[in-house]
Amino acid sequence: MGRMGLDWVTPYDTAALLWFLVLWVGYTLYTDHTPARHRTISSAISRRRTLWLREAGHRDLRMIDTAILGNLITGVGFFASTTILVIGGLMAMMGVTAQVRTALSSLPLAGAASEAALEAKIAFLLAIFIYAFFKFAWAFRLANYCSITVGCLPASAHADSERSRAISQAAAVLSIRSGHHFNRGLRAYFFALGALGWLVHPWLFALVSTGVVIVLYRREFNSQAVIELRRLEETESRSD
Repeated sequence: MGRMGLDWVTPYDTAALLWFLVLWVGYTLYTDHTPARHRTISSAISRRRTLWLREAGHRDLRMIDTAILGNLITGVGFFASTTILVIGGLMAMMGVTAQVRTALSSLPLAGAASEAALEAKIAFLLAIFIYAFFKFAWAFRLANYCSITVGCLPASAHADSERSRAISQAAAVLSIRSGHHFNRGLRAYFFALGALGWLVHPWLFALVSTGVVIVLYRREFNSQAVIELRRLEETESRSD
C-alpha cells in the first residue's frame, strides 16, 4: 500500500473512531432533533432572541439592539478567524510529521504510530476544523443578515403593524439560525479536543471524547445558566 494506505489501522483505532462518531452524531441527534431539544440552553436562548427582537420593534432608539448585534457578530467573527489559524497550523503539521511523531513519542501514554497513521489523524482533525469554519462563516453571514433586517424595522409607532411583526419574526429566525450554526461550530471544537487524544493513543481518544459528551450534556441541560433561564420563563409565564 501507499504511504497513506490503511495498513496502519488497528482494531483499537477503528473502535475508538467509531465510538467518537457515534458520540458526536448521537449527541447531535438527541440535542437538536428530539423532544429533548426544548430543554436545552440553546432552545431557551432562541426564545430570548425572539422576545428581544419583538421588543426591538417597540423602541425608537435602537442603540441597545445594535450593540447586541455587534457583539454577536464580533464573537462569531473571532471564532471564524481563529479557526483559519488552526487549519493553517494543522496543514503545517502535515509537512513535519517526523518531528511531530518524535515529540509525541516522549509522552507517557503514546503508542507507536507510523508517519502514515499520524498524517491520517492530523487530516481527521483538519476535517473537523474545516467543518467548524464553514459553520462559523455561515453563522457570521446570518448575523449580518439579521442586522440588516433589524435596520428595516419601522418606527415604534408602527410596532403593532403586520409589517413590523413580520420583520421582527424574520430577524428572530435569522438570529436563531446564526446561533444554531455557531453552536455547531463550537461543538466541533469540543469534539476536536477528543480527537486530539487520538494523536497519543486510541483509548485516550475514546475516553476524552466520552468526557466531552458528559461536559456538553451537563452544560446544555443541567447547568446553573439553563436553570436560571427556566426559572425566568416560569416567572414570566405567571406574570402574564
